[in-house]
Amino acid sequence: MTVSRVVELEGHIIDSGMMQAAFGIVMDMGGNFDVEEFDVGTHKDQTSYARMRVFADTDEQLQSIVHELHQNGANPADPIDVELTPAPADQVVPHGFYSTTNHPTQIRYDDEWVDVANIEMDCAVVVEDGDDPRAYTKVLNAIEEGDMVVTGEAGIRVKPPERPRDSGGAFGFMQGGVSSERPSETTIRQVADAIEEVKQQDGNVLVVAGPALIHSGAREDLARLVREGYVDGLSAGNGFAVHDLERDLYGTSLGVNTETLDHARKGHKHHIYTISEIIRAGSIPEAIDEGLIDSGVMYECVTNDVPYVLAGSIRDDGPLPDTITDAVEAQNAIREQAHEADMVLMLSTLLHSVAVGNCLPSTTRTVCVDINPATVTQLLDRGSAQAVGMVTDIGTFVPSLAEKLLDE
Repeated sequence: MTVSRVVELEGHIIDSGMMQAAFGIVMDMGGNFDVEEFDVGTHKDQTSYARMRVFADTDEQLQSIVHELHQNGANPADPIDVELTPAPADQVVPHGFYSTTNHPTQIRYDDEWVDVANIEMDCAVVVEDGDDPRAYTKVLNAIEEGDMVVTGEAGIRVKPPERPRDSGGAFGFMQGGVSSERPSETTIRQVADAIEEVKQQDGNVLVVAGPALIHSGAREDLARLVREGYVDGLSAGNGFAVHDLERDLYGTSLGVNTETLDHARKGHKHHIYTISEIIRAGSIPEAIDEGLIDSGVMYECVTNDVPYVLAGSIRDDGPLPDTITDAVEAQNAIREQAHEADMVLMLSTLLHSVAVGNCLPSTTRTVCVDINPATVTQLLDRGSAQAVGMVTDIGTFVPSLAEKLLDE
């Protein structure tokens, strides 16, 4: 005896590979399917629709298959209201809670579909009742006793970003994948066009940067982009800020002159001296106010009111007074930045790119650039369909991007 459930797929399900993925999920998990209805869009601006019945040997197997299908955008054809269960204690979710994807999500509440706000992966969905019900994500450490948490799979609709046939426009190149290891002038031009489009629409561009950007000599070009209004937020670590400030105070980064590549005498002490001087001043803004710092990325962020988050780690020297050393506090600050971003440039930093990437919905356009292919592929594998990766030297990418945005 078999059990079955009907699911629906709608949108650009052929071009995005959603339909093929759904077939594969059912077969790989030992089930069967029957396509009961299939309406193919015959023009590039038309969507397609498929209705398929999924069969399994047991209820448990069917539930597992439907869960995987649901995560990939196939939704049950017979939606009912979500099940809500109160959280039993602070930071404790009910058994069977729904763990979010990073895709746009809706829940069915009082026979109406409600958008889930601040969507990101691996969160719970909390619902607040009222004349205008709210649904939003909460990370585990933010759950409070009594929060009404979505449990089970019923009444939830997930919509992964689609890949339509028409891939034109400034963002047409952002269809996933990694470019060649040789710097691509075409891709950099397209990234510049995409940034221009975001700024023309009063959007928010977030830069996630690692210390390698300073070491490679791209500091001044990123500072120019901040100064000229192309960067609306900076997310980095203690090391990035220290080496940016060290470059201003001593002309070195990790004791190496970024122009001549000469090792300065006693240069290994420069980053410690830098931290000490900023602590003496009280903070980065106070060091700028007293004239101690007068150039660089952090200087431009402070003088142009561009907010920054410096998230600390266990290996930090100092750290700087501006660095957030509490991991949960830093994560919350990063999350706030990520939710405001319309486009994110991840520049040569694996740890901070992953941290920010985990807070992003799949619809946020993301560019990841790193000399290490593993960094790029790891970011793209996290599920962002609107992403592009470049394996190249950050010291080549940032100056070229700045030239296209500022000098052409």
